[in-house]
Amino acid sequence: MADTVEKVPTVESSSSSSVEASISTEKTEPTTEKKKWGDVEDDDDEEEAVSELNSLSIKEEEKRDSVLEEPEDSNIKAVTSGDTPYTSASRFEDLNLSPELMKGLYVEMKFEKPSKIQAISLPMIMTPPHKHLIAQAHNGSGKTTCFVLGMLSRVDPTLREPQALCICPTRELANQNMEVLQKMGKYTGITAELAVPESTRGASPAPRRAPVSAHVVIGTPGTLKKWMAFKKLGLNHLKILVFDEADHMLATDGFRDDSLKIMKDIGRVNPNFQVLLFSATFNEIVKDFVARTVKDPNQLFVKREDLALDSVKQYKVVCPKEQNKIEVIKDQIMELGDIGQTIIFVKTKASAHKVHKALAEMGYDVTSVHGNLSESDRDKIVKEFKDCLTQVLIATDVIARGFDQQRVNLVVNYNLPTKYDTGEPDYEVYLHRVGRAGRFGRKGAVFNLLLDDGWDKEVMEKIEKYFEANVKEIKSWNSEEEYKSALKEAGLLNE
Repeated sequence: MADTVEKVPTVESSSSSSVEASISTEKTEPTTEKKKWGDVEDDDDEEEAVSELNSLSIKEEEKRDSVLEEPEDSNIKAVTSGDTPYTSASRFEDLNLSPELMKGLYVEMKFEKPSKIQAISLPMIMTPPHKHLIAQAHNGSGKTTCFVLGMLSRVDPTLREPQALCICPTRELANQNMEVLQKMGKYTGITAELAVPESTRGASPAPRRAPVSAHVVIGTPGTLKKWMAFKKLGLNHLKILVFDEADHMLATDGFRDDSLKIMKDIGRVNPNFQVLLFSATFNEIVKDFVARTVKDPNQLFVKREDLALDSVKQYKVVCPKEQNKIEVIKDQIMELGDIGQTIIFVKTKASAHKVHKALAEMGYDVTSVHGNLSESDRDKIVKEFKDCLTQVLIATDVIARGFDQQRVNLVVNYNLPTKYDTGEPDYEVYLHRVGRAGRFGRKGAVFNLLLDDGWDKEVMEKIEKYFEANVKEIKSWNSEEEYKSALKEAGLLNE
């Protein structure tokens, strides 16, 4: 069933002509260097390639008047394709949004001004000719608002057909994005439908369900593909296609085949749709794939070494035995710290059970979530945590991406993230895990618990080298004073 919000007339949006940022059009000498983007290191050749393109920049004097206080996303770079002029939006009023959308932003979302990523990306999304956009920015910098507001601004509420589609790697992320869209679009009359596995929703199977009439559809690739196959999801009026956590959606070990098929199916009936790809990370394989499949996009990116959130303090602890990890969590971090909510990331169900049992026995409100749970149980556990009914969530990487809970200020990597096939570090997942703490510039801490067996330490060293970061070590795994010092530094110490 479609989730319908209160019907109020709305208008289609376009970008403002207010000048809050300037476009530099100076050209350098021609270069044959291939365009680069994403989390790559700067070098002389790359600077030449970027300066050859139109580059969007925020004037220094305008920074002082902005509420863009997120230090973590201050190094966003924009590279535009073509000669369309874009102006950065220091206020939502600069976007020429409908009154109904403005009311949603201010009354329901309680926003004041755009974040940096929003200020730069929203004009790119909303300005004709609506070019494709590849956007990489920090976790917690406001990416969800960018594509949700982009979708809502392009919808014509009088046309009862799907016009915007958002594809997510997990049901948890689809649910979360739907909540944001319904809240932001409360006064617009725009309807939305969630496309996740039917068994948990009591809905009719795809062959027997009614055709989708909602304006916006948010879902997972399997269900969306099924609806398309049974001609239940019309594509003729689709204006905008969003990939959330795009690196995973387009990775060979993710949902690349499904994503590519959906793009091709849309392109066959409606070749002029806009593609938005949002993620905190893009690896080289995905970058190459995007370069071949998304024609002439605008790009936003940050340098790899700037990706780790400055507001989040990261520590590593070398433990002699597995049991010592439990002791560190119980007796040091949790007991000493002024902790809001905590996410503990584990690799296996067995580890989840072990940590869960230990913390529950100590009196903490603990829940666990992993891929082997039923979808309804996963939904229930995540909702309880988001409603602050539980303090600690133990999880595999099913919620590492995109999970937004502002009260989380502590993340514990009980196991470091590694790739299943090679055992090598999974850098993207590490970054996403770190991003669960310190959302939107708030204080937070991450503790990486390592076994003193050589391999854990090697993985940690590779992660530090990749991000050009020095993760501070707790020299003695059971030193109360060292943990106090670390928690104080992170702003999480009980006084």
